Amino acid sequence: MMRFQKFFTFLMVVFFGATLFVTGFYFGRGDKIIIDPSERIDFSLFGEVYYLLEQNFPGFKQVSDQELEYGVVRGLLDALGDPHTSFFDPEKSKIFLEDVAGEFQGVGIEIGIRDNNLQVISPLKNTPAYRAGLRAGDIILTIDEESAEGISLEEAVVKIRGPEGEPVTLEIFRDNESKEVTIIRETIKIPSLEWELINEDIAYIQFFHFHENISSDFANISRDVLNSPAEKIILDLRNNPGGLFSAAISISSKFIETGEVVVIETGTGEAEDGNFLRTTRTPPIFLDYPVVVLINEGTASASEILAGALRDQRDIPIIGMNSFGKGSIQRMHSLGDGSVVKITEKYFLTPKGEKIDGEGISPDFEVEITEEDIEAETDPQLEKAIEIIREKE
Repeated sequence: MMRFQKFFTFLMVVFFGATLFVTGFYFGRGDKIIIDPSERIDFSLFGEVYYLLEQNFPGFKQVSDQELEYGVVRGLLDALGDPHTSFFDPEKSKIFLEDVAGEFQGVGIEIGIRDNNLQVISPLKNTPAYRAGLRAGDIILTIDEESAEGISLEEAVVKIRGPEGEPVTLEIFRDNESKEVTIIRETIKIPSLEWELINEDIAYIQFFHFHENISSDFANISRDVLNSPAEKIILDLRNNPGGLFSAAISISSKFIETGEVVVIETGTGEAEDGNFLRTTRTPPIFLDYPVVVLINEGTASASEILAGALRDQRDIPIIGMNSFGKGSIQRMHSLGDGSVVKITEKYFLTPKGEKIDGEGISPDFEVEITEEDIEAETDPQLEKAIEIIREKE
């Protein structure tokens, strides 16, 4: 009984104390907003279930209070039905935060939940997953023979990642067929971008991930591009799963007029009055360069912001396939014991108010890469981009 009273006290802290803390932190002031969850939630049901478990479940006493507390928090977030609102205990939060730093141990794929399926958003270039042939859109059915049905995003990340040198076996579903792929984990250093001069006067810039180093990395290559013979730019955002929201704003600022809208933030996911407009603030050093953009099914989040901004503000043509459609913004909140809760707080729209979440960015020129193209190591999407940018001479 004492354990139940202690645990019930924890629930009160979750619903009262945590709400006050997060709300105060979000608005940056110490306002106290009193929310009484008893108006919506009947805690007697929880008490009944707790009592039945305590009396009947053989291993209930071996489950720690902390594990039960974490389970309640996960259940609270799961009830929202948003795959991007997640809880990470201290151990898992370290794994999750590795993405932002740009280095982790695993196979090198970005994953997400779409249509209730665990899906590959994109394999990162030159990683074990990339070399094993995983592709954007692959559905992951099992991880080491354990079903991925109903799995949370953070659970999947933890299961797929692991020490360097150890294998993980994924069963994937693609083109109405399933197959198993065993991949040896490595230390993955996520590249931000690369560039090269092609056809003598085209700067071909590939963006791989919008992690915390990309703004400084892009500043470095920008000097190289400006000092090169390049007169046109192809931006390749294919298989770029996104990353930091601020990085997308920063990169967009180099291509469109100062003060123009990059993205619209909304609390509803729909265009309406009262939304917050994110605008450019730095000199657009590439404003006079003709540009085309490449996207595919693995283009997501921050990379969709960049593609949408360039299309809407400069009529820059987009080539490839419809992007992933991850149009929401999450904020991470650190909790007292080292846990982290990641909460979807806003959605974003293109400057013209078009919704991205669940829909993605549609290309102006749809070009598919077939199995034959992959085997022949040809890239019809890039070839189309070169053709179009040549027309801008």
